Amino acid sequence: MDMESASSVVLQALTQATSQDTALLKPAEEQLRQWETQPGFYSVLLNIFNNHMLDVNVRWLAVLYFKNGIDRYWRRVAPNALSEEEKTSLRAGLITNFNEPVNQIATQIAVLIAKVARLDCPRQWPELIPILLESVKGQDGLQQHRALLTFYHVTKTLASKRLAQDKRLFQDLASGIYSFACSLWSHHTDCFLQQVQAVDQTHALSSLERTLLSLKVLRKLTVHGFQEPQQNMEVMVSVENQVIVILERSRQVGPENPCREKLEKTIILYTKVLLDFLEVHPCAFIPLIQRSLEFAVGYVFTPAGEGLVFERFTVQCMNLIKTIVKNEAYKPCKNIEDSKPESLEAHKIKTAFFTHPTLTEIGRRLVSHYFLLTEEELAMWEEDPEGFAVEETGGDSWKYSLRPCTEVLFLDIFHNYSQTLTPVLLEMVLNLQGTSCGLTAVRSEVTTLLYNAVGLAAYELFDNIDFDQWFNNQLLGELQVSHHRYKLIRRRVIWLIGQWISVKFKSELRPLLYEVILNLMQDPDLVTCQFLFLNVSSPVDDFEFRTEQFLPYLESIFSLLFQLLQQVTECDTKMQVLHVISCVIERVNIQIRPYVGCLVQYLPLLWKQSEEHNMLRCAILTTLVHLVQGLGAESKNLYLFLLPVIQLSTDVSQPPHVYLLEDGLELWLVTLENSPAITPELLRIFQNMSALLEMSSENLRTCFQIVNAYIYLSATDFLQNYAEGLCRSFCNLLKDITNEGQVQVLKVVEVALKVSPVLGAHMFQPLLPSVFRGIVDGERYPVVMSTYLGIMGRVLLQNASFFSSLLTQMASEYNQEIGQLLGGVIEMWVDRMDNITQPERRKLSSLALLSLLPSDNSVVQEKFCGIINICVEALHDVMTEDSDTGTLKDCMLMSHFEEPKLTDDEEPPTEQDKRKKLLALEDPVHSVSLQQYVYEKLKAQQALMGDQGFGALMETVDTEIVRQLQEFLQGL
Repeated sequence: MDMESASSVVLQALTQATSQDTALLKPAEEQLRQWETQPGFYSVLLNIFNNHMLDVNVRWLAVLYFKNGIDRYWRRVAPNALSEEEKTSLRAGLITNFNEPVNQIATQIAVLIAKVARLDCPRQWPELIPILLESVKGQDGLQQHRALLTFYHVTKTLASKRLAQDKRLFQDLASGIYSFACSLWSHHTDCFLQQVQAVDQTHALSSLERTLLSLKVLRKLTVHGFQEPQQNMEVMVSVENQVIVILERSRQVGPENPCREKLEKTIILYTKVLLDFLEVHPCAFIPLIQRSLEFAVGYVFTPAGEGLVFERFTVQCMNLIKTIVKNEAYKPCKNIEDSKPESLEAHKIKTAFFTHPTLTEIGRRLVSHYFLLTEEELAMWEEDPEGFAVEETGGDSWKYSLRPCTEVLFLDIFHNYSQTLTPVLLEMVLNLQGTSCGLTAVRSEVTTLLYNAVGLAAYELFDNIDFDQWFNNQLLGELQVSHHRYKLIRRRVIWLIGQWISVKFKSELRPLLYEVILNLMQDPDLVTCQFLFLNVSSPVDDFEFRTEQFLPYLESIFSLLFQLLQQVTECDTKMQVLHVISCVIERVNIQIRPYVGCLVQYLPLLWKQSEEHNMLRCAILTTLVHLVQGLGAESKNLYLFLLPVIQLSTDVSQPPHVYLLEDGLELWLVTLENSPAITPELLRIFQNMSALLEMSSENLRTCFQIVNAYIYLSATDFLQNYAEGLCRSFCNLLKDITNEGQVQVLKVVEVALKVSPVLGAHMFQPLLPSVFRGIVDGERYPVVMSTYLGIMGRVLLQNASFFSSLLTQMASEYNQEIGQLLGGVIEMWVDRMDNITQPERRKLSSLALLSLLPSDNSVVQEKFCGIINICVEALHDVMTEDSDTGTLKDCMLMSHFEEPKLTDDEEPPTEQDKRKKLLALEDPVHSVSLQQYVYEKLKAQQALMGDQGFGALMETVDTEIVRQLQEFLQGL
């Protein structure tokens, strides 16, 4: 690309590409895209964005195209890669000067230089760092700042590389420039402090910007630049001293001061340096533990911080304390002798610091000061309780928001120093219990704070508080106070009970609690109701739950929960209400049926409204899972809504499947398990399965369960429609799958043979030769071999003609006589019988091998001894003494189907459970007496061979085995 002629056409294209007119924009973008691979294009872009006389938008776009080109074409191995000559020229042009006047463009140029540095520095670009350092030392303010900005982005990028060789290169770089970076931070910090003292705001802001960038560089070098970072302790202490000075000087920088925002960022960044260093180098941090704790605790929990600290700084200090307190590297082993010296030293420092007075003060200030709701929070709780609850329970809010962070620190401190803090908290509880229930603002505030603390520390206080007594004597009364000013306490009490319900709460008190919950949910004060749902699940979703205690309140509570679901508007709120509803349905199971009509009618509307909220749809799917389980066969009435939901959730061509697939598959499975009969629509959904099996994801097990459920539901319809495609999918899966996955595939074939021996063998015929080979070749993995033998046992016992044709086919493949191959199969079967651990499969193998009798085949007669050995082993497995008659009987026999008698806590059988029971009545394993079958087969063999021949055959069997066999066959 000729530079002079090219510059004008590229400039014109860039100008048009910034246009709002699509008629100009689209062709220009297409032209620029075509030029991306042209030699010289990026040199033209460099000249354009370095020309400060051009339009800012054009220069901005030139930088972006250059930056994208680095990602695509800078690497040597990239298609259409830039030539080494052009790259050398571009590298030189990028660092010719650092005088970009526009901040946003300067930042983008710094980023693209860092991208090149990631690939080329230091080997192909050794001059980069020296030039940056020289420019940072310059006197020109703009050049100094732009060079420092670039220095930061280059350092940040090089520090992020994770290969061992790249780490060593960065450590070499860090050792050479660390002292300079420290002096740079110190110089700019001193300048800022002097200018603040002189009330020179303009220069102070400029110096503070450089201070911030210098500290960012120092952060990357300190955390990632040294294998043995202990050598930098003096620097870390020096930086900390500087920050303390900055904090003290911040009194002079009021909220309206233009430096205030960057000053707070600088202070926060220092705490990030400490936290990063602590995370990456916990042992190297040990010398800093004492000073860091003094720093953080001093500013957050003593008067020293009054007027200085701000919320984000407080949060960072609390995170620092928390990380030190719970750091595993600082905890000695239970056996002290096994502890590392570093752990013992850190533990000693922590123990010396966290004295009884210090811990007491921290505990009291956390509860009485930091647990306080601000006026803004109280107003939000009153005006928008739903929004307040969502914000309060946000996922990582403890890291960034003060109150959640306070609660996490309280829990960690209390857990690690419970012996000291438990008496402090108990004293506060006793003082509260001794007061009257007067409606003073002070008491309301103290009560709320204390209840919050006791709820958070529930597990730690298990042995110290008689919660049942407290509930009866005080908490119950407070819940029944209806005065408007008591709302705050009522909300906190129900939350407190929710925290303790699964820790320590007598089951006898549950009905009383249900009545209280019911009254609160009927409260016209919607604020209370909206808060209640966060805790109402606790009495339902714990181990002490008794269905019979809950049933009298089921209709009312479920109705009110449904009303709440309709009233709330936040997605997170609806999800949590749905969770509670799901818990209730799961607990009471079929007894929910009379009360779900309204919910069933509402869920389709909610599903439609939540089209843009996939996490809410996940909650709806979970609720539907429990609903289908509760409705059982009646869930067929939901198919008009249910089946399209399953269809969408499990269709991998639809974007929502990323969120919905796992729950959608579970819903699909329970729908099949509870379906009374197949429908065309339910059968049609299986079209989604082929793509799911190709994904080979962690959901494969559920997919196989779904396939099995279809076979149990309607083997004929299902296999005739989908067996061919399933076979192809299974053959592909078996090429690259674990042994466990292989077993799951084979179990599907086994189920098909059990449900329909003839159709199953026909439909899965392509898979059976590999099963046969596995037996003949002696599959080494026991569980796989056991499954192979189970499949072949079904074929041999229930579809002898197919077995015969398969044997003929495999004899041709192995180039053996049929009899010789059959003998090898029997011998391997007998030899690997111990691989089969399930009694059902062991009996099946015995029945299958016995089905070869009577036989005049010499091979079968040669293996007669092994067959009898297997039969006697199986008889030991299945024969038990009848308690009524005292005789032996086959314990696996089933003569009729009985509906099981269930207790209140047992789940009723699904429709699939019933299908399995009916199928078992026809299964030879459960319908044929092994004892009788052995007897009949031996009698038939004797009739075929005559007494003398049969006697000679029996002599091939061990005498002890013969004796045991005779004992089993007595009386027949």
